[in-house]
Amino acid sequence: MAPELKIRAFFDEPTKTVTYLVWDAASRRAAVIDPVLDFDFASGEVDTHSVEAVLREARDRDLEVVWALETHAHADHLSGAPYVKAMTGANIGIGEHIRDVQKIFRPIFNATDLNPDGSDFDRLFADGERFALGGLEVEILHLPGHTPADIAYRIQDAVFVGDTLFMPDYGTARADFPGGDARQLYRSIRRLLSLPPDTRLFMCHDYKAPGRDEYAWETTVQAEREHNVHIRDGVSEDDYVAMRETRDATLAAPALLMPSIQVNIRAGRFPPAETNGVHYMMVPVKLKNPAAAPAVLGKAVRPQ
Repeated sequence: MAPELKIRAFFDEPTKTVTYLVWDAASRRAAVIDPVLDFDFASGEVDTHSVEAVLREARDRDLEVVWALETHAHADHLSGAPYVKAMTGANIGIGEHIRDVQKIFRPIFNATDLNPDGSDFDRLFADGERFALGGLEVEILHLPGHTPADIAYRIQDAVFVGDTLFMPDYGTARADFPGGDARQLYRSIRRLLSLPPDTRLFMCHDYKAPGRDEYAWETTVQAEREHNVHIRDGVSEDDYVAMRETRDATLAAPALLMPSIQVNIRAGRFPPAETNGVHYMMVPVKLKNPAAAPAVLGKAVRPQ
């Protein structure tokens, strides 16, 4: 008999993120995909109730969690992977192109504690690589475009697509973050949509498209090809790129962009504590009017 894949989804409404607990029914070996660490930006408070709910489910089902898997370095929530690792001994995995993302953001945040070689993670996956989850085989699909490092995890007829694609009525991911590329994103999505029509696709986010009352995160290749509002069959690469770039120019930055990137490029590790023992998040300051920099930054010269 073929190994049986089991899937349990957990939806975090504040960040609109879906975390998946997946396991092999026979061996009961499990992975947690895209775990969320709860973070209140206004107060700086961190909590673990979201990831604890996943681990509690794993314990109740007598599962052995052996992987905490990231689809990419998220810009909208902090990773709960270190907590999964601390509680279970699981290894943290991500795509090998996380090194490209680290090289982009290391100087922006002056993250001198970070070696841009991906070594904060336990495993860096290459495109086409396969590894075992009990009796299940997990295949890596490198899907750049949203970020250079996005990957999907394909297990039997299920693919966990990360932020590359959304439900058909909502569309596709943005491609305007540093290292993103709308043309690459189009090609990555078409790669996904070349899989068999009945392949199940599991989203990392859902934002409830206008007119839909309930959150949803599971669809199929066929449904995306027929109905995706951005990239259904018949939409050309050039038309998609024009749409995506125009739309991206109107989008605000995610609310948790700054803390998320700083933590997630470190595999969920927080920046080192300062001499007072407190961990801080940095916010790089950019001035729209460079001529005002001396005055705004407290370096004004008294008028002559």
